[in-house]
Amino acid sequence: MTDLPNDPTTAIRTLTEKIEAHLIEVRRDIHAHPELAFEEVRTAAVVSRELTRIGIAHQTGVAKTGVVALIEGGRPGPVLIIRADMDALPIHEQTGLDYASTVAGKMHACGHDIHTTTLLGVAEVLRDLAPQLAGTVKLIFQPAEEAIGGMEAMLKEGILQGPNVDIALGFHNHPAAPTGQFSFTRGPGLAAADTFDITVHGKSGHAASPHTSIDPVVAACTLVTQLQTVVSREVNPMHPAVVTVGAIHGGQAHNIIPDSVTFRGTVRTLHDEARDIAESAIKRLCAGVEAGQRVRVEVAYVRGVPSMINDDKVIDPTIVAVRKQLGDVVVERGPVMGAEDFAVLSRIVPSFQLGVGSAPEGGTQGLHNSRYAPDEACIGLGVQALSRAALELLS
Repeated sequence: MTDLPNDPTTAIRTLTEKIEAHLIEVRRDIHAHPELAFEEVRTAAVVSRELTRIGIAHQTGVAKTGVVALIEGGRPGPVLIIRADMDALPIHEQTGLDYASTVAGKMHACGHDIHTTTLLGVAEVLRDLAPQLAGTVKLIFQPAEEAIGGMEAMLKEGILQGPNVDIALGFHNHPAAPTGQFSFTRGPGLAAADTFDITVHGKSGHAASPHTSIDPVVAACTLVTQLQTVVSREVNPMHPAVVTVGAIHGGQAHNIIPDSVTFRGTVRTLHDEARDIAESAIKRLCAGVEAGQRVRVEVAYVRGVPSMINDDKVIDPTIVAVRKQLGDVVVERGPVMGAEDFAVLSRIVPSFQLGVGSAPEGGTQGLHNSRYAPDEACIGLGVQALSRAALELLS
């Protein structure tokens, strides 16, 4: 576009308003055709089509279904990643929307269709603002965030190189916040997410003669109760942590002591010290029950993504940028114990994930809910905020 207003606030608003209706159409198309982790073939094709339409060079097939695009600024400078995720969830949609999912059992219930479309809008705005950028913007359309694997896969395929990345900016819609509000958290913003599968092996027998058996049910119940002391008695009370057992299975009859009981759960921590303590404590408690109740306990403990660290070097200029563009709309909020794999990137380069309010008037259901329906107005507002942030970070 030529003859852009000299004032960046007006320029970004004008560019965004011009494309907003189209972005909503694209979002509704993506929403109606959700795809799960590493299956985002159609979604990636839509992204590629839109990037081609606006003339932005990009690479497809990164980490199977990811897309990476580059916008080079008018002057040399750092390289900024802006990342959006593309995958849906295995949830059957019940919103009743005209553009609801056409695929049974799959739904964009986390708003990744919003994220993908927002980043496409940022791409189109920054294309026209590129001469004003001192550096390069690398747009990352990531697969498989919900499966917690897409970012790792993209990193293995070199998204931090060619050119080398210096800083990263992510964003996520927040249905608990009104549309038009943006938020930030300093330091740890999302939790590390680890999982455990524990099997307690005993010796089966008649329920009327428990002394002839080794009861894994009693041992498992003891262990489930003891796991709750990990947070209350071992982790620093100033370091938030959660240990949750989400499933337990054992036995089939009223009068039979089974051979084994299996249960599984998750551990969420914000601080690396608490993460190490929790893992060690769970394994130690399992060993204690094994010794004390004559059972054999198998523990499979898997570390997932780390906690996400928001860096002040990215937070502060981003906040300044959003306030310049949209006014006094930014609030600070505390961390939450959810997790996502933008955290992996945050441990490699200075990063920040911006919260984007997405609740329509009257509110909506929360994330991962079959009736979640975010306000589409958050797309254009997100485009403005992120575009201005890029301009500020690469000023």
